[in-house]
Amino acid sequence: MSSEFGVDITPDDILEALSFFDSWEDRYRYIIDLGKELPAMDDSLKTDDRIVRGCQSQVWLAHRVDNERLYFQADSDAHIVRGLLAVVLAAYNGRSSQAILDFDVEDYFNKLDLVRHLSPTRGNGLRAMVGRIRDVAVQNAA
Repeated sequence: MSSEFGVDITPDDILEALSFFDSWEDRYRYIIDLGKELPAMDDSLKTDDRIVRGCQSQVWLAHRVDNERLYFQADSDAHIVRGLLAVVLAAYNGRSSQAILDFDVEDYFNKLDLVRHLSPTRGNGLRAMVGRIRDVAVQNAA
């Protein structure tokens, strides 16, 4: 597992980039472009135990622990969902379990003004992704 997307891009970077766009159509395009930057997940990692339940599209999430930091790799069969994964990984990748648990993701999503522009099923899927990452952080908390 080699993906470390989100280590060099922060939630503030994404907030700043989105602030340059006037329309949500342009913001969606940016989010989709972020998703294109996610490294493809090897098919061998796309196993049933890595599927994120609650997502409309297929979403896989794998993780590894290195020096008490969690690194995630994620993939989806939908372009917009890959973009949402990129937004989420920017918040969590390369962080300690405690930093993940302390991060106020609702505040982040509110600042992005994201959830109200997603369908209810996409919003539920986004929360399922975050829930899975938080579960991994709880399991790996010292």
